[in-house]
Amino acid sequence: MAQQLWLLRHGEAEPHDARPDDDRQLTDRGRAQSRAAGAALAALKVEIHLAFTSPKVRARDTALLACQALGVEPIEHEPLAGGFDADDALGLMAAAGADQRVLVVGHEPDLSQVVYDLGGGRIDMKKGGIAALRLDGRRGELIVLLRPREIDRIAGS
Repeated sequence: MAQQLWLLRHGEAEPHDARPDDDRQLTDRGRAQSRAAGAALAALKVEIHLAFTSPKVRARDTALLACQALGVEPIEHEPLAGGFDADDALGLMAAAGADQRVLVVGHEPDLSQVVYDLGGGRIDMKKGGIAALRLDGRRGELIVLLRPREIDRIAGS
């Protein structure tokens, strides 16, 4: 089995002018999106071995809510706060080891750029959306892209 990198964009958050960017919180919809993401991954029987999250409140809370259904504790990873790139992703995958599934919870445009840099496909990550890459070294293949509406159906929300 190859390594898999799972990417989850934080759920819907308060408006930009509500408070400083690092402290913006999830809305009720964002919390529901986060729980649904975890439930959908669990329903798809995706076993996550390690989870990393941006330290920004909206991403950290997304990770905590999603990871409840996955039985894994998210680890804050500063590069996910902004500027996370393919090299950062590959570093996390190397630390995880062979045949591991790693979840990262972060922000746009970083997550879409990682998919492009490793898999070559242009995607649009919606808030609360999920993408996954199967990795073979520096080369990746997009194996799934789920929008919140699809996630809700899988999760039974």
